[in-house]
Amino acid sequence: MQNVSHFWELILGTIIALLPLINPLASAPSFLAITEGDSHERRQEQLRHACIYMVVILVGFLVGGTFIMGFFGISIPGLRIAGGLLVAGIGSTMLMAMPVEHSEDDPARRAARAKRDVSFSPLAMPMLSGPGAIAVTVGFTSLATQWLDYVAIILGIITVAIITYVTLSLSERVVTVIGTNGMNALSKVMGFLILCIGIQFVVNGVRGIVTDPELLNAIRSAITATKV
Repeated sequence: MQNVSHFWELILGTIIALLPLINPLASAPSFLAITEGDSHERRQEQLRHACIYMVVILVGFLVGGTFIMGFFGISIPGLRIAGGLLVAGIGSTMLMAMPVEHSEDDPARRAARAKRDVSFSPLAMPMLSGPGAIAVTVGFTSLATQWLDYVAIILGIITVAIITYVTLSLSERVVTVIGTNGMNALSKVMGFLILCIGIQFVVNGVRGIVTDPELLNAIRSAITATKV
């Protein structure tokens, strides 16, 4: 029973952590601008491929996260702190940034529209699976102790991809209904949630360092040596 509860907690935790970062509602105007001039069928095809690429990228970092950490000698608390700082930085930028009107003369947008296939770049990376989402996904490796945990996290990633696909599929209607001011307000709310997630990652990382048995034993040994 406890394993089942943990399984669903990982799925829900993955969705809650990734969805504000990917933020498909706020990405709707960018998606429409990047795919401007495409037919509805072509736009849906690009979106479908982008969501598949997003899943592959995030699952790849999830599965390879342990190897990456071992190869570079990165501890779990260190990963949490680094990922937390990165995510908090993204959240604070979203929260404090002034509303920006997207210009049709933006060179990046012109280059994106000129590409024959924009599903991998810039749609899948960095728009949907950017550094923040990758950092959070790698951080989830610290919560996975058995293969079922990885399955739960992967299911959470797939769920987020489905939500993203459905939301961006309706992007034309979403932008029309919510409007520019609504999109800016939504971006602020998402930025605050992302900032909270990042700070919590840092708190968990610091707590892991402070409660590390090796560190506590070293402190006790130092105190004992001082008394002697």
